[in-house]
Amino acid sequence: MTTQFNQEKFVALENASRDEIMALQTKRLAWTLKHAYENVPFYKRKFDEAGVHPSDFKQLSDIEKFPFTEKKDLRDNYPFGLFAVPREKVSRIHGSSGTTGKPIVVGYTQNDLDIWANLVARSMRAAGAKSGMIVHVAYGYGLFTGGLGAHYGAERLGCTVVPMSGGMTERQVQLIHDFKPEVIMVTPSYMLALLDGFVKAGLDPRKSSLKYGIFGAEPWSNAMREEIEDVFDMDATDIYGLSEVLGPGVAQECVETKDGLHIWEDCFYPEIINSDTLNPVEDGVKGEVVFTTLTKEAMPIIRYRTRDLSRLQPGTVHQGMRRMEKISGRSDDMIILRGVNVFPSQIEEALLATDWCAGHFQIVLSRTGRMDNMTVVAEARPEHSSEEKWSQYSRNFVRHIKGTVGVSVNLQIQKPMTIERSMGKRKVIIDNRPKD
Repeated sequence: MTTQFNQEKFVALENASRDEIMALQTKRLAWTLKHAYENVPFYKRKFDEAGVHPSDFKQLSDIEKFPFTEKKDLRDNYPFGLFAVPREKVSRIHGSSGTTGKPIVVGYTQNDLDIWANLVARSMRAAGAKSGMIVHVAYGYGLFTGGLGAHYGAERLGCTVVPMSGGMTERQVQLIHDFKPEVIMVTPSYMLALLDGFVKAGLDPRKSSLKYGIFGAEPWSNAMREEIEDVFDMDATDIYGLSEVLGPGVAQECVETKDGLHIWEDCFYPEIINSDTLNPVEDGVKGEVVFTTLTKEAMPIIRYRTRDLSRLQPGTVHQGMRRMEKISGRSDDMIILRGVNVFPSQIEEALLATDWCAGHFQIVLSRTGRMDNMTVVAEARPEHSSEEKWSQYSRNFVRHIKGTVGVSVNLQIQKPMTIERSMGKRKVIIDNRPKD
């Protein structure tokens, strides 16, 4: 599928004015709504029930008249009920792992795949990657969109790809040492597992060939970015995507600024809504991210509620395309502990602000009587593996969380390499509370 990346074309597009981008979005949104209504029975029924027709769309704000799409809708139409083209025209199928309930299934025409490869290539270029570089892809391959999405994007940019996939940490470290890639694409939590592998192999991660890390598939804090950049002496940027909308390449941080992810608004229309009222909020106000695809042929998605929390801000490097603040968490990952909203990202930032924590942690929820409890289990760095000072570390951390987040938590510090490493998306929250 690899064809030459037309850099000049996309540089012109990414530097278009805000008015030019909005005019393109209006045109493509009108096509998407019509395409979905005429070819997907689910959307025809949803639009009709809401009393809205694609012809009612005249300007961008009119998208608010149309109903949302949720993950349940994708599961209810399993496997191919949301395809807008005959199944024979679908070139590839991706999906979720399906560990709970029916998996999410998404389809791509050849044109969809071509656009996707270009979007990932654009993202990689924004992150610092260049044609001719070696790219080590440690995202999982298969139904998960991460591995193949990164792979084809890297090839489209003109890079040499090492399709490593996830797992086999010692082998990963060996190949990075031997092949000397300049770029790595992986989840940020697994990058910390690779750090363990470097240390175990007796290799200095700061002397590795890696210059650019493109990390995604899970929320991660700026504190984790600073940790990764320091220990590997590299630039770390955030890439955003989700299978339901496309895969990696929906938005990307620029290496020059690292000030949020520029959304490729020529292909996606973003909104931020209040999760409670479902009403759109103004740019700059935090809420739940909603996306509508603008070019997808096989499976257009209208106003998909991602559950990710962020805010929209003006573009900087690409002034015509708005930025999305780094995802701070998910509305469905929010923990309500004794009436206080707590996000895993708040715990992570507090841990990484210490000098003793290795960055690996889990949040364990339990219940005593009617009282919910939170225990943070965190690994110590090797140089802090002596238990003599752990009680002081624990008191300081608990006091900090109480003062900043407003809840009382427990902290259990563990020796290095005791928390299970994630090969893909990490599982941070372990909820042992009885199901009501």
